[in-house]
Amino acid sequence: MRYVSTRGQAPEMDFAGVLLAGLAADGGLYMPQSWPRFSAGELKALRGLPYPELAAKIIAPFAAGSIEYIDLLAMCRRAYANFAHKAIVPLVQVDTNLYSLELFHGPTLAFKDMALQLVGHLFEHVLARRGEKVRIVGATSGDTGSAAIEAVANRKNIDITILHPEGKTSEVQRRQMTTVKADNVLNIAVAGNFDDCQDLVKAMFADEPFRAEMNLSAVNSINFARIAGQIPYYVYAALNLGAPEREVAVAVPTGNFGNILAAWAAKQMGLPIAKFIVASNRNDILTRFLDANDMSVKTVEPSLSPSMDIGVSSNFERLLFEFQGCDAALTAKTMADFRNSGKMAVEAPVWQAIGHQFKGYRLDDAATLKEIARFYAESQYLADPHSVIGLAAGRDCAPVGLPVIAAATAHPAKFPDVIEKAVGSRPPLPPHLSDLYDRKEIFTRAPADLHAVETLVWNFANRNQNA
Repeated sequence: MRYVSTRGQAPEMDFAGVLLAGLAADGGLYMPQSWPRFSAGELKALRGLPYPELAAKIIAPFAAGSIEYIDLLAMCRRAYANFAHKAIVPLVQVDTNLYSLELFHGPTLAFKDMALQLVGHLFEHVLARRGEKVRIVGATSGDTGSAAIEAVANRKNIDITILHPEGKTSEVQRRQMTTVKADNVLNIAVAGNFDDCQDLVKAMFADEPFRAEMNLSAVNSINFARIAGQIPYYVYAALNLGAPEREVAVAVPTGNFGNILAAWAAKQMGLPIAKFIVASNRNDILTRFLDANDMSVKTVEPSLSPSMDIGVSSNFERLLFEFQGCDAALTAKTMADFRNSGKMAVEAPVWQAIGHQFKGYRLDDAATLKEIARFYAESQYLADPHSVIGLAAGRDCAPVGLPVIAAATAHPAKFPDVIEKAVGSRPPLPPHLSDLYDRKEIFTRAPADLHAVETLVWNFANRNQNA
């Protein structure tokens, strides 16, 4: 399998190269040259497999030529061995034709664990084989940071630096990052919002001398390995609801578009998904685009669902590339114009084609609280403020008669203040995190300034020489 940049000016790579590179050298995102396809018979043969085996079967075509299947299977088994639920990704019926796909039973209680626990093993495997060391830099709106740190903490060939927007994550989310005791972890609290953090990461990758000196890599969803690791759970859920003989719909709370892009990728591989419902909070750039072709940048407003407080959805570039006929020059121009003007000019036929498959939905904070209380009262199902937006979207927007897979992206205990406000009680943290509030935090503050952040990353990388 070979991969190309959405902007067409970076070299083609294999899966191992894409894993280590993260962002393409031209600022684009890597995509497979073609999508692997599974026939109906091949999909049916996956039904009933343990989740790690199903995941290995789905991911194997993407890693072909880079990682042997037997090694991939072993890594999948190790990645999911310590999840809190035996099913790994249990599918819970919440209402008629509405199912919550619980993606939060990993160590950091968020869906990011589903891919990143595997990505940590992939990094270790490839780096050991190559005799290399990388320095991962990533931005987080809440959950990616802790999941990435958990995945690579104390791995000898990896340093990791995570940028989070200071004061704009939940306390649990922050503490899950800043209380990890590992010599290879640097947390930076940026004076700004998530988009500032994301821009700083992209700027570091665009700084070619710095990128080369640090041997930078990425684990957030700009890394295609993350997307590949998220595809299997949609296959798993759809097979359990009657696919491939039966169509399904998916509803995904999303800000950066990576999670729902993985569902769309599953469709390209043969899974019969009839509709993709994009669930947004008040920061609704994706819903505005789907409703009215309005992909314009607005000020990010803090919300009760902070992981979706994003003004620019990075992974949308991948979908745009596909719907523009994989025309890299056109995608590069569209993205450059978007960066310069703050508005994305998408031609009507492309917007209409995207809208045929995708539908937008939004909830503000008041409605989010009401829906948490409503699902708890009517179905005895407690959902966090992100997952509940997906559940409401699935209930309100689903095609008639189709089962809806609503991605439950975080454990309610990650947002105890919101849950208490909605239902009157605070959900307890699982036993392995029961002392989280007592652990010492370690992080460094920085302005939203490239030089300041690069200096911190450089000093951390050279800490042993400077000691």
